[in-house]
Amino acid sequence: MLCTMLLHIPHSSIKIPDDMRSTLLLSDDELHKELLRMTDWFTDLIFDVDGTKRLVFPVSRLVCDPERFSDDALESMASKGMGAIYTQTSEGSLLRKKLSPQERKQLLERFYAPHHAALEAMVQTEINAHGSCLIIDAHSFSSKPLSHEPDQNPNRPDICIGTDAFHTPQELVKVAVGAFEECGLSVAINRPFQGTLVPMKYYQKDKRVLSVMIEVRRGLYMDEESGEKNERFPAVRSQIESALSSILKKEQFEGIR
Repeated sequence: MLCTMLLHIPHSSIKIPDDMRSTLLLSDDELHKELLRMTDWFTDLIFDVDGTKRLVFPVSRLVCDPERFSDDALESMASKGMGAIYTQTSEGSLLRKKLSPQERKQLLERFYAPHHAALEAMVQTEINAHGSCLIIDAHSFSSKPLSHEPDQNPNRPDICIGTDAFHTPQELVKVAVGAFEECGLSVAINRPFQGTLVPMKYYQKDKRVLSVMIEVRRGLYMDEESGEKNERFPAVRSQIESALSSILKKEQFEGIR
């Protein structure tokens, strides 16, 4: 039974739809700075491997965050105003006016639901064709802890591997860590972030769906103050591609389950 890789890229976009801009209470300069802090810059370019399918969320997480649980009661970050629909910025200021339940529902129906329906359909297609599917939940993170983040340890690795007890077998963790270390990158497990995305249809139910989160420290490949790529960008992109290819190869031929 083969396993195919599906790259899920939820936070790379900086797009704010024109009709949504007025709903955000930030000035243009404030919005620019918040996008610098909160966007997983260039992950749509870094996480790109020949022969793998990808799903990229088309708008900024400031509009809607598909990585969160849609139900705030289940989402730990909702207590900081950062559930599926953010109400606060990374620094705790007001991002948008308080939404009515109907307004919140409309945002979820417009952005969140179609994305998750597409992800679920892609996973099911891979299961039907190959018997299982490996989701790579692709992110990046700030080199310095942002004020809203639970982990404030300033000693951050190059790569963070996020896991789920049900959907991330220990052998997969071992392979992922080894693949990045072989590329000369430092790795930590579930630090500074933990967990990995699985569509709710399969979450904690179906072990044919494997998932691992991979987060890359932004300072490796970009200037975090300007938002521009640095001179190491091509090399880091090559390292990530090499590591992902190694994970997929071992996943298919060494029977990780």
